[in-house]
Amino acid sequence: MSTKRRDFVKTGLAAGLGISVLNACQTKNGKEKEIFPDYSDLDDALNRPVLKKQLFKNPVIIEACELLEYQGNYICKVRSKDGAEGFCVGHNIRMPHLYPIQTQRINPFFIGKDARNLDQLVEDVLLYQNNYKYQGYALWIPLATVEMAILDMLGQIAEVTMGQLIGEIEHKDIAIYQANNNRGKSAEESIENIKNLQQETNAKAVKFKIGGRRNIPEQPEGRTEKLIPLIRKTFDDTITIYADCNGSYEAKEAIRIGRILEENKIDLFEQPVPTDYYEDWKKVAENLKIPIGSGGGEVSIRNFRWLIATQSIQMVQQDLFYFGGMIRCMKVARMAASRGLVCTPHISGTGLGYLYMMQFVSALPNAGPYHEFKGISTNIPFACNTSTLVPKDGKIKIPTGYGAGVQIDPDFIKKHKIISS
Repeated sequence: MSTKRRDFVKTGLAAGLGISVLNACQTKNGKEKEIFPDYSDLDDALNRPVLKKQLFKNPVIIEACELLEYQGNYICKVRSKDGAEGFCVGHNIRMPHLYPIQTQRINPFFIGKDARNLDQLVEDVLLYQNNYKYQGYALWIPLATVEMAILDMLGQIAEVTMGQLIGEIEHKDIAIYQANNNRGKSAEESIENIKNLQQETNAKAVKFKIGGRRNIPEQPEGRTEKLIPLIRKTFDDTITIYADCNGSYEAKEAIRIGRILEENKIDLFEQPVPTDYYEDWKKVAENLKIPIGSGGGEVSIRNFRWLIATQSIQMVQQDLFYFGGMIRCMKVARMAASRGLVCTPHISGTGLGYLYMMQFVSALPNAGPYHEFKGISTNIPFACNTSTLVPKDGKIKIPTGYGAGVQIDPDFIKKHKIISS
């Protein structure tokens, strides 16, 4: 793989920046022994506030924080004492299982709080009723739902986008990649599907699935090793190609498959091992040259901190819902930036998730060159006056309206009922 093709994910690793990656001590025989990574620059990135509190002169006290539901669609609604409102369409796939945590352990915490202190509130909610014991998807998805509703409300008040609340606008549009989720189909069928998707939008990048996901045997057998060279032959060098593993392998097999990816000039190996196999992450990165992407499963800031510091990944892919919202995700992006790595946020294909991802990317100085296009939900009626939200020549214009950038149909919202805690 050429150096040029790697530059989009490895723009300046620690060696190039003169950063000491590991602290060490001298053993009796004079050899250096690794103790722990140097986290100083990462901690500096973590400690900087994200929300631009200076945009708000007066307190924004949250008077109501409600979860609404209608025919399987969940919306979080927040309202300030001054009557400002914000909305977030929740993760409709997960919320049927998580709504008690939303209504009992997250929403009540925010009532009476000053929304301008959102950075600290996102931290303090962990201690409310010992919520830290629920860390992971169970807690972060409800937290993200409230946080993004608050950001939508604050955007309406300050008359800015969500992106402008959490950073400077770095991107007015995003280039997309098309993904193929066809595990269980033959290599030939998968190629045909992803080729059709790429031609529909003229995307300059594609992603294909390999392995069987975790320890599930892939079907049909041998699909991965047949698919890798076939996809490289299908697309010329003007198309960037990512491989998504979804944690299908342990280290030894991930390294073997990774070398096949390298031989075929694939540009990224996403989530080669299960999220919590941390020794395997490091071992895979040490034995491969292909850039490694984190995937969307990581839920811990501390673990991202370790993955970045040990050079176990070269691209962070935190999910806005799974990771607890834009503030937590921005902290990870900043850590990555401090080591010259890019951020390509993962997004769950539900509700208005893709819209929130675009707002987040708009404020990322170290955004990756391509972001997955899963489309905008047609089940949520809304108006967007600043973007068609349709890819044109492989790019989508990011909405510039206040807050999330769209207005959900008020009549549709009225059909929802408040879920009692």
